[in-house]
Amino acid sequence: MKEIFERVSIRKYEDRPVEPEKIEAILRAAMAAPSTGNQQPWEFYVVTDKEIIRKLSQVHQYAVTAADAPVVIVPCYMTENIWVPEWAQIDLAIATENLWLETTSQGLGGVWMGIAPQEDRIEAVDKILGLPANLHAFALFPLGYPAESRKQEDRWKPERVHYIR
Repeated sequence: MKEIFERVSIRKYEDRPVEPEKIEAILRAAMAAPSTGNQQPWEFYVVTDKEIIRKLSQVHQYAVTAADAPVVIVPCYMTENIWVPEWAQIDLAIATENLWLETTSQGLGGVWMGIAPQEDRIEAVDKILGLPANLHAFALFPLGYPAESRKQEDRWKPERVHYIR
């Protein structure tokens, strides 16, 4: 549980590759996420090609820092052959949170860059990756060894908790 309270957005990375076993652990954590009706509507693209990463970093103004990441994971959601397609993006949000927490656990840093639900961003990433028609980009998740550090702020706000007894 400590990763929940240690996780921060990291946008600067050392020029150092990430070991395949760490990437696999991160993807295993993502796929361990619960999903609606256990539909598991996800596939993950692991991008290490610098030219593709550069193109992904140009998808929107907040993605620019992805350009220097050694790895960008692109969680994608299926739109066919799943029980409840309208819940697929929510399922991907849970999987992406798991992915982020395991990234922190592996001593790496990363940041969730939103793609869905904005159609122009989805279409741009789908095109860059050459995704099939039934699969769509949900997010970009650049990751690597952090070249920056900071503490997570305390977000506890008891005034936002309401007990009904």
